[in-house]
Amino acid sequence: MLSAISYSPLVKIDLGPLSVSPHGIFTAVGFLVGAWFFLRDTRRRGIDDEPVIEVLMRAAIGAIVGARLVYVVNHLDRYASPVEWLKVWEGGISLLGGLTGGVLVGWWAGRRRGLDVVGLLDLACPWFPLGIAVGRIGDVIIADHLGPTTSMPFGFECPSNPDVGVTVGSPCPPGEVVHLTAAYDMLAAAAIFVVMYLLRRRLSERRGQAALALVALYGLNRFTLDFVRADDRRLGLTGSQWTALVAFTVATTVLVIRWKRPPEDLSPPDSVDQADDIARRP
Repeated sequence: MLSAISYSPLVKIDLGPLSVSPHGIFTAVGFLVGAWFFLRDTRRRGIDDEPVIEVLMRAAIGAIVGARLVYVVNHLDRYASPVEWLKVWEGGISLLGGLTGGVLVGWWAGRRRGLDVVGLLDLACPWFPLGIAVGRIGDVIIADHLGPTTSMPFGFECPSNPDVGVTVGSPCPPGEVVHLTAAYDMLAAAAIFVVMYLLRRRLSERRGQAALALVALYGLNRFTLDFVRADDRRLGLTGSQWTALVAFTVATTVLVIRWKRPPEDLSPPDSVDQADDIARRP
């Protein structure tokens, strides 16, 4: 059995005068993969591309803003002035903040277009964790989101000369073996994708149930994983853990309350006219 996982992180890729990070590349690829599968599902329902693509574009902007805003709020002590809050190129985003911002802006944009946002969220549920799993590949490549030292055989062996942003993506004790929490989240998100994909027909019998189940599952996952992640803590928990705990509690509570309500049929429509009626249901 291996004593540790050892590799040389690829933190930046030089493209002429520009340097790009695998983190950003795979985050974008993850969004595009999820969006592609989601559009495939909406087309099968006979829903026009134009309003859906508009919602996705606005959601992407909301995700970028939310990801940076939540990270800054959770790490205010790291910034000397508000000007530094805007320096996104120096790194620092929150996945949960991005998901929250994207969903809120997407909800607003979808309601403006008269779309059935809850139904579309249910339809998109398998593709959220799939996109997260793809995005985490970039974090693993740059060795980001590292945790405390561990004796587990699948820990990551830090470089002998850790230089954040150059030889490694996160602070790392030289030569020590630490938790590679990005890999844990990648595998967990992939597992959640499989669960949501296999159960989506059963979950879709009640509007909103799939979306709530996804929030509960991923919230529980993030709350658990952050115990082996090195990050600022408040009252013993990271900012992501507090967010995940609230999300899990609210989603689970609403699921229980809604359970006794009669199910609403969200099965694939029999005609394009019926699909348009579902998509535009208030």
